[in-house]
Amino acid sequence: MQQSPHSPQSKSLSASATDSAAPLSNLQKTYAVIPRERPHTPLLDTVATPADLKAFDEAQLITLADELRLFLLYSAGQSGGHFGANLGVIELTIALHYLLDAPQDQIVWDVGHQAYAHKVLTGRRDRLGSIRAKDGLTAFPERAESIYDTFGVGHSSTSISAGLGMSLALRYQGRAQTVACIIGDGAMTGGMAFEAMNDAVQQDADLLVILNDNDMSISCSIGGFSRHLATLWESGYQVDISDAGEPILCQRPDMQAYDRRKRHNELRDVPQLEDNLFKAIGFTYFGPFDGHNIPELLRVLSLAKQVKGPVLVHIYTTKGKGFAPAELDPVGYHAISKLPAEASEKEAVKASLTANKSLLKYSQIFGQFLCDKAAADDKLLAITPAMEEGSGMIEFARQFPTRFFDVAIAEQHAVTLAGGMATQGIKPIVAIYSTFLQRGYDQLIHDVALQNLDVMFAVDRAGLVGEDGATHAGVFDFAFLRCVPNMLIAAPKDENECYHLLNTCYEYQGCTAVRYPRGVGVGATITQPAQIYPIGKAVVESVLGSNDAPNKLALLAFGTMVDTAQQAAESLINDNITSDCQVHVVNMRWVKPLDTHLLESLIEQGITYIATLEEHMIMGGAGSAVNEYLLNESIAFKNSRPVICNIGIPDRFIAHGSPAEQMADCGLDVAGVVSQLQQLLK
Repeated sequence: MQQSPHSPQSKSLSASATDSAAPLSNLQKTYAVIPRERPHTPLLDTVATPADLKAFDEAQLITLADELRLFLLYSAGQSGGHFGANLGVIELTIALHYLLDAPQDQIVWDVGHQAYAHKVLTGRRDRLGSIRAKDGLTAFPERAESIYDTFGVGHSSTSISAGLGMSLALRYQGRAQTVACIIGDGAMTGGMAFEAMNDAVQQDADLLVILNDNDMSISCSIGGFSRHLATLWESGYQVDISDAGEPILCQRPDMQAYDRRKRHNELRDVPQLEDNLFKAIGFTYFGPFDGHNIPELLRVLSLAKQVKGPVLVHIYTTKGKGFAPAELDPVGYHAISKLPAEASEKEAVKASLTANKSLLKYSQIFGQFLCDKAAADDKLLAITPAMEEGSGMIEFARQFPTRFFDVAIAEQHAVTLAGGMATQGIKPIVAIYSTFLQRGYDQLIHDVALQNLDVMFAVDRAGLVGEDGATHAGVFDFAFLRCVPNMLIAAPKDENECYHLLNTCYEYQGCTAVRYPRGVGVGATITQPAQIYPIGKAVVESVLGSNDAPNKLALLAFGTMVDTAQQAAESLINDNITSDCQVHVVNMRWVKPLDTHLLESLIEQGITYIATLEEHMIMGGAGSAVNEYLLNESIAFKNSRPVICNIGIPDRFIAHGSPAEQMADCGLDVAGVVSQLQQLLK
């Protein structure tokens, strides 16, 4: 799934090296701790490309699965990253690369959280420890990284559409190649997946879809589709595949002792699995099968890939398979942080807790506001597209279960659902990541803003997001929101301002968005009671330098760049970088509407230079909004013409790395801002 992250839950693990592997079954092993030392993996070490798997027999493939699982545990301990989903698809990944001839055959992963094993088997084993780090492997499949990565992913529910496009293009060119799409049950809840399946039947495309059913996206899967899959599993039967590729209804081997099978004494009493949702759409359906049984996967997939037309193979897996703590807590182990340094492990953990005990994540601020406001206003309802944990809504869902709506990975639906609620006198709040709001853009314009409905968007993960990289960066929202009529956009500078701007936008009657970043703030204390700020009013944070200075610089900072602007201004003045300039640091607070009165006032006070600062693309962003006003409407600007500079993210996608590395790469750290201001003042 998406999101990512679109990684809302991250555990920091401590463990010692292990060689303890208790048998989980006669096929695979399970592990209890994460090894600190690179494990002994003699069979895995011989795999340089997927073609090397062709020489293995089934017993060796099972051994390979054990070695690969242990290697992924070790690698995750070194680098951190997505965890549970990768452990759950090891056997499937091996089976696919054993049966198919990649890169001629196309393997398309959905979301990409589960592609680590794929990266290992496609020549990137020795670089896996660099994943998510600057200049290292990407967190998701990326076409520029490997010929085996057929499609770049990071957002959910795209694999069937992309795979169908590949299949149709191959058919047009007369090329007989297999296209296999791997999609999770959480990603299948996205409407785009059903749009693609509908078209695949219409086109009678040769397409193999593998549904990885682990009852999870990041949180537990929900809704009618999840219940449908559960019904298929609980029946105790499966649609097997004959040697001729025909469906055969039979008892599932692993359900011999399953209690619920007592309901079905005869085959005629069993729900006809051939009439399931996929069959009804027009797919040939097989399953469900054990996704951790390599011999079974090889048998089923080798036959299924020969069946013409759109085919869906339903497998069931365990998220976190083979690592006991992750199997018990698949949500908490969706992603992990790297292991702390062993020599000072206790001290490191203690120092980390001490450093962060007073710092709240912005998602926690939102969660606190949500609970506080809901207690005072019974018209508040909250919606999330499958990001309950990441958006900080767990406590709200517990306290107000009838007012909480998790709609699964369906951003378009989430937005229009809120619009429908608003027509009935309810105040809906849509909690959504910036990168995922992009997926509901038409609905935001047509179904909410055009009708000027009273909907508030809590836009989380705005700006750069570090190791998750470009697919999850929320760096376009100012641009795509501010051009929409009826929208108000607030950008808080810290935790306290975030709380009060959430309240301000909630109390406003109309379409609003509060945009805040990933992670923790600066430690600002939240004051009570909740305030209502004046709409479209900025705040002058400080004025540094002499009033007699011949040059006057206005730093117009948006959101979290206010703190950076303040530090840059102090550096300019206190470090004697410039001795002939006065600096005004302005917290703009609102992207739309802008505080045009303050802009006019600053210019009338003799401002000679204006610099805008934002953690957003320069093109179309908040700085562009300032430019547009000054050039088109400001009388004071036309009379005095101060020099303008926009500081933000340049016109390129920013590669993954630590947040600090990304900011430095864009020139948005303090040193980078000071350098750009020096150039401006010259």
